[in-house]
Amino acid sequence: MSGGIRREQRYGRLLLTVVVISLAALPAARAFGPYEEGDLPEEQRGEHGAMSLDAQQALLDRLLPEGDVTAPPPGVDPWLWEQLVPADNAMTPERVALGRKLYFEPRLSADGTVACATCHDVSRGFTDQRKTSEGIGGQMGTRNSPTTLNALFYDTLFLDGRVESLEEQSGFPPINPVEGGHSDRDAVLAAIAQDPEYQRMFQAAYGRAPSYADMERAIGAFERRLIFLDSPFDRFLAGERDAISAKAREGWVLFNGKGRCMSCHMLSPRNPLGTDHQFHNVGVAARHRRFEALAERALAALARDGGEEAVDRMALQTEMGELGRFLVTKDRADIGAFKTQGIRNVGITAPYMHDGSMRTLWDVMDHYNKGGEPNPFLDGGIEPLALTEDEIDALVELMFTLTDRRFAEQNEREREAQRAIAARERPFRDEAMAERRVLPFERRVTEQESGRSER
Repeated sequence: MSGGIRREQRYGRLLLTVVVISLAALPAARAFGPYEEGDLPEEQRGEHGAMSLDAQQALLDRLLPEGDVTAPPPGVDPWLWEQLVPADNAMTPERVALGRKLYFEPRLSADGTVACATCHDVSRGFTDQRKTSEGIGGQMGTRNSPTTLNALFYDTLFLDGRVESLEEQSGFPPINPVEGGHSDRDAVLAAIAQDPEYQRMFQAAYGRAPSYADMERAIGAFERRLIFLDSPFDRFLAGERDAISAKAREGWVLFNGKGRCMSCHMLSPRNPLGTDHQFHNVGVAARHRRFEALAERALAALARDGGEEAVDRMALQTEMGELGRFLVTKDRADIGAFKTQGIRNVGITAPYMHDGSMRTLWDVMDHYNKGGEPNPFLDGGIEPLALTEDEIDALVELMFTLTDRRFAEQNEREREAQRAIAARERPFRDEAMAERRVLPFERRVTEQESGRSER
């Protein structure tokens, strides 16, 4: 994805045509979290709480039937498609087939238990629906796993934007110690290079023996097929007023007005993902971290080793990952800043934020309604919104209309699950802050004085 292509050009010609594909058999057990005993038939349970890789592939076949991979996907303008596909990785059936096999290949991990699909599970909205992801040996990373749905449209990948293409992104998990755990790229390649089927497929796809670069290219080619933009909201934008409820239509007005969501989540036929592709400190990590001290530690570590793999390890293995974009740019303005995630299919990709700290969309709205968590690096656009409960409900209703119709049943189950959780607990709700009856500095002073009195 070339940074030289202006964003408005890239998204301006995306046509949101309707693709009707029904899917009636997504898992009907729990709507969230790792699968546990009893959630699925035993033969469908996989490693690390994911659906088994075979069951995921069967599900993918229903979600994404075979088609002409060389042609623009339904709904994507040919000009745009041409810009999104790298010159050295043209879409061919052989490359997509190889990429798919690699996406579901557990040998890309050192212990043979973790594949791309483990953390980007087809049955979980192509995430793992956990706060942070689990890798080899049950190790937990420090960041939430973004969905691979529609990932081809992003300008940068990873939550801190440290790479610029799907190809680059796919090469890091196999060699990260808490994800794939291989010692280096050679070890990853050695795990598959002698397999006759892989030898044949690499030759068919790229005309040469297996290589790490071609492995990355193939996974990127497969992920470019994961386009899911057919939602009730799209039919509403196309003029079908009753495609979404009156409550959701109210949410759309708030989204573009009082809620100020469009400031970072521009959403229209010109920008279907709902992201500004920028990085913002929205006051999530600030709840637990002293940014200044953490930044000093990070700069010292980066001075010793500032290579791409070192940054990748810092991001997923240490508390310095909370610095976000700062690890990439070393710019103080980027401390605690993370990429604005798209809001497509947001209903089925909980939990939310870079650390998975928010279980429901009500939590997300409560966080923004009170103006985030105050910190010296908070983005200037984050401020209290004074949204009423009814207005928050309307915005949440809108967000659940953004899920592709192929996930309709899963979306409805998750909406009801979130609604039930929100009825019991709203840990980020703070009406006094939202309505500016209490200002951030007053809350800090009160907390400090309370701490002194307790001592």
